[in-house]
Amino acid sequence: MTGVVGAILEAWDELRIHRVRVLLALIGVACAVTAITGITAAVTMFGQAMQEENERMSGRDTTLEAWSSGSGTLSAAEVDAVVDGVAERHKISYHSVRASADLQVRGAESGTFVEWSAVDVDSATITRQGMEEGRWFSEADAERLAPVLVVNQAFLDAYADGAPASTHPKVVIEGETPVAATVIGEVPVQWNDEGPRALMLFDQAVRWFPDRVMSEGYRFWVPPELADQFAEVLPRDLAAAGVPFDVQKPMEEPFVIDRVLQYLVLGVGGFALLLGGLGLLNIALVTVRYRIREIGIRRSFGATSGRVFFGVLMESVVATTVAGVVGVVVAVAVIKNIPIDRIFGRPLEDLPGFPFDAALVGMACAVGIGALAGLIPAIYAVRVKVIDAIRY
Repeated sequence: MTGVVGAILEAWDELRIHRVRVLLALIGVACAVTAITGITAAVTMFGQAMQEENERMSGRDTTLEAWSSGSGTLSAAEVDAVVDGVAERHKISYHSVRASADLQVRGAESGTFVEWSAVDVDSATITRQGMEEGRWFSEADAERLAPVLVVNQAFLDAYADGAPASTHPKVVIEGETPVAATVIGEVPVQWNDEGPRALMLFDQAVRWFPDRVMSEGYRFWVPPELADQFAEVLPRDLAAAGVPFDVQKPMEEPFVIDRVLQYLVLGVGGFALLLGGLGLLNIALVTVRYRIREIGIRRSFGATSGRVFFGVLMESVVATTVAGVVGVVVAVAVIKNIPIDRIFGRPLEDLPGFPFDAALVGMACAVGIGALAGLIPAIYAVRVKVIDAIRY
């Protein structure tokens, strides 16, 4: 252990002597490590953003989709009660109906279409539903004497004169008996030029408009390790209760774009790392040639071939390790200050920390290139003959 520490300290002293020449070679190594570490961390964040966006559309991992597989005699409210009972029996914490409604709002212009959805409170958790203003539905809202709505900005512009959701504007839903509904929240737009969109609690929808609500299916958010089990048990239990459903697991589609980007940048970073290693190799060879006399004297005083080999090798390893540490620190500083909201359009709900494996990859690359760059000079130093070195 003492020999290893001594070799490292000796290597550090040699680096200080040749610091100008070594520094020029290590700049490229540090930049390459920054690129490799930074892109590895950035791809992790990009993958999280893609996953969250996918979960907003299809539900979290693992969300089972249940679709009606037959026509029954039960009403939408009765089917919902059966599904709630099955979910409670299996202790499924989050599940939600997916339903649409054919409703008209008073004051709508001819040809104006509103995308109506009827959901449960758990839908916000399953689909990572964010809010621009106001709030999402609560369990208490189902008992209110008038329906409440969560809408988008286009709906507010069309039917509430652009009033913000925080002012709780009211709209009238047409029907045999017109119903006044209160807006309690605003959801973000899903795409540019999105039309009016409104969401209502399913319990309120079937209470006020039982003949105009069409249930499309259900979502069950279950633990990944139990997905296969629930995919078999749920349709069996639902069919036994008189509501036949087909239950499907989500398709696992790997995000190819982020991997291609990662490999591309890693390739460029690896090439830059190789160039930095070649520069360090050249400097190490020149340095060893100037130190032939010193090496010969050390050998004459009993220094073994292993000690000489290890000492010369450690000079490159220590240098690239320092460069690797600098590169990782710079990468961490850059990644921590990335404006995520501007790049991804919205903040990440589950912002991943800086991946430890990215730092390990960067440091491993730095140490590896240092070992490769120091290998040839170390072999050259070992092959120096003592008598020739003294005469040099």
